[in-house]
Amino acid sequence: MGFFDFVDSLPAYEDRPVAVPRLNRRHDAIVGARVLDLGAHDGRWSYAFAGAGARAVVGIEGRADVAARLDHWPDPALRTKVNLRVDDVFDGIEKAIAAGERYDVVAVLGLFYHIMDHLRLLRLIRALGPRLVIVDSEFALRPNPVILLKSEWTDRPLNAPPQIAGQPKAVVGIPSFAAMEMMAEAMDFSLQWWDWDNLPVNQRAGVSDYYRPQGQGKRRATCALRPRA
Repeated sequence: MGFFDFVDSLPAYEDRPVAVPRLNRRHDAIVGARVLDLGAHDGRWSYAFAGAGARAVVGIEGRADVAARLDHWPDPALRTKVNLRVDDVFDGIEKAIAAGERYDVVAVLGLFYHIMDHLRLLRLIRALGPRLVIVDSEFALRPNPVILLKSEWTDRPLNAPPQIAGQPKAVVGIPSFAAMEMMAEAMDFSLQWWDWDNLPVNQRAGVSDYYRPQGQGKRRATCALRPRA
């Protein structure tokens, strides 16, 4: 079954026998991507990717109680396109690689500053063969390629999960913009920063963290990574 199979029944396409397979192939390439959502939380972005036309979405989330909230999203047809796996992100990717899974798009939204093994994550992502990797993260406002260490409480759902059993605080690293660029280069990704300055000032309610001044030490940002080969 293809998205455009219904076109066969439209009068305008009666004399175009290749229209359906052509449209279906283009839909698969342009819209019907296979997406991996890392640190998927309650599946909100997995659900959004399904709603945007992804063919299938796999999410990996470390907390079972948080992953169960996927059932709260309203459209059951979209929810059925999401496979939300409860697992450590690194273990989950390694299992996906071992199973021969491949993904067109890998989303790293709100995760990159809650881990310590940034290069390991990028290396594992590259092994999945994506055409596009989206990273949305906090980044340290430092001129040099550095990673700032901090600890965060593991009992808070938006923070890092425990790195060892019973751990009340996890150690995480916030990379600087230059560090992100250096790591992308090392993994042979091209990198393009999203220009949040294009968003009109009167539409920035709720996203002030993308506009923090230099003195606040960190700023949220988004970048796109694409493998060079």
